[in-house]
Amino acid sequence: MTARQIVAISAGLGQPSSTRLLADRLSAATVAELGDLGVAAEVTTVELRDVAHAITDAMLTGFASGDLAEVIEKVTGADALVLVTPLFTTTYSGLFKSFVDILDKDSLQGVPVLLGATGGTSRHSLAVEYSMRPLFTYLHADVATTSVFAATDDWAAEGDSTHDAGPLPARIRRAAKELATTVAAREPRTATGMFDGVPSFAQMFGK
Repeated sequence: MTARQIVAISAGLGQPSSTRLLADRLSAATVAELGDLGVAAEVTTVELRDVAHAITDAMLTGFASGDLAEVIEKVTGADALVLVTPLFTTTYSGLFKSFVDILDKDSLQGVPVLLGATGGTSRHSLAVEYSMRPLFTYLHADVATTSVFAATDDWAAEGDSTHDAGPLPARIRRAAKELATTVAAREPRTATGMFDGVPSFAQMFGK
């Protein structure tokens, strides 16, 4: 059976970052839930900070190349996406939005998506619902009902021996189960290359 391809996108600016940590937790939980359903899965994690300059170039030129082109191909061919961003001024980061902006507007149509965000305090938690969710609803992605926000205090609880039963781990498991159930119910997607469908020179000149 073909392993499902999960792509996790982290828009964290630091290294290490709590945004990457949340992306890792969400993707690992999704793989575990898929395993319980008898479905194998592989995860590719992308740090947007590593292609930040290329994203800016693509916005200016309208063309993605090199590592960024490979990232876009993985994202648009994935069976599911885990998308995590830090929140600034109660919304997603500029780097995260810039990456979404260079994707073809139809490339995420119907793709199962799990949304996550990190921030300083829990009072920003609703930003996932009023900023991130509308964005991906507009792009016609299949967004999981449960999103996951992690505040600084949530990570502080990691040292507690009972943290696995806490609010954040429980929400991660619930969101991952929703995403896994959606992915397992579908056939694996076929990755579409950036130039698929573009005629060759021989075809254009009738040779």
